[in-house]
Amino acid sequence: MRPFDRVLDRRVRPFWPSYVLQSVLAAASIFVVLVALHRQNLVVAASLAATAFTVFTMPGSMTASARNVIGGHVVGLAFGSVFALASPQSPFLHDAMYALAVGCAMFVMAATNTEHPPAAGTALGVAMAGLAWRLLLGVLLGAVLLVLIHRLLRPVLRDLVAAPELAGQEKDNPDGAAS
Repeated sequence: MRPFDRVLDRRVRPFWPSYVLQSVLAAASIFVVLVALHRQNLVVAASLAATAFTVFTMPGSMTASARNVIGGHVVGLAFGSVFALASPQSPFLHDAMYALAVGCAMFVMAATNTEHPPAAGTALGVAMAGLAWRLLLGVLLGAVLLVLIHRLLRPVLRDLVAAPELAGQEKDNPDGAAS
């Protein structure tokens, strides 16, 4: 057994073009997001980077669906905006408002079936930075861009993360086919 065989997923070698293509697509998408945000709110940019990871490594996941990506970030924007309006005098209360923005966004995402974990970062980033038009447009542009790329390229995108129930099968069958 070669040393890297224990480090790399067995699917990397046969499907390396997918790994490269999907990583390049994620990087290009985040470049557009960073340009749109003018690197002003890096917490929100980080949440969109996590969305890019989800969309391009797990394109078949429910959290990569258009409903979840756009819906989750809209919920995050909404609650981040609401809690950004609060202006408590104490740093402790500021932190409580930030935490409540995340908790409320999480509750509404779960209740509306728009669960998208990276959007919790959007709620936090907007609550901390305050709502600005550039931020609103940057998040929406980023989410829509990722959804469009996902929809257009869905036939060629490959799930790069093995489902836990298949992990044992892949050890037995390195091609990833069910036995």
